Amino acid sequence: MPDDFPNQLSELLGYLDGSLPADHPFARLAALPGRPHAPEPWLLGSSPQSAIWAAQLGLPYSFADFINPGGAEIAASYRERFEAGVRLDQPRLSVGAWVICADTDEQAQRLASSSRMTFSMLRRGQLIPVPPVEKALRYLQERGGSADAASGARRGIIGSPETVRSGVEALAADYGAEEVIVVTITHEHQARLRSYELIAEAFELSGTHARASA
Repeated sequence: MPDDFPNQLSELLGYLDGSLPADHPFARLAALPGRPHAPEPWLLGSSPQSAIWAAQLGLPYSFADFINPGGAEIAASYRERFEAGVRLDQPRLSVGAWVICADTDEQAQRLASSSRMTFSMLRRGQLIPVPPVEKALRYLQERGGSADAASGARRGIIGSPETVRSGVEALAADYGAEEVIVVTITHEHQARLRSYELIAEAFELSGTHARASA
């Protein structure tokens, strides 16, 4: 099937800003509850082409570094190509990163073994549930004990609150991003929850525990 993403994107934007022709099948959706309010569209991408589309359409752009690390040049291309006045006066950029935070660097690296095994299996064409830490450690050890090698080229910000804050700030500076979106993948929900709590505390965000327990 041909890639019709550009057409779908144009239709979505036309629906959100009310510019669809009156005879378009989606035009009647404007009668749905919630109008005239609409969400702010962002384009999520991990390739040079997605940056071009976001720039041409004047959209905010969110780059998935956890999928394609080292996208600073793509982000720079988005800013250079950005067409001001289409929807925004200036480009807006966020970056999504794989982040795991624990009380110590060692604990965080141990938790990260689950994600590393998952990524390794995914590259082999096998989609698996995120495994328990002990199972993941055995898997990595059987392959030479190289956890970093098993995760491929993926960039992870993994460690204590101090390590994570430094890494997140460096990532934002690398991309020139106004916002960082954190993706935490662990086997245990409680470890994931604790990771988000520690990250929030590291950046001195208010209401950390109230939001995390909701």
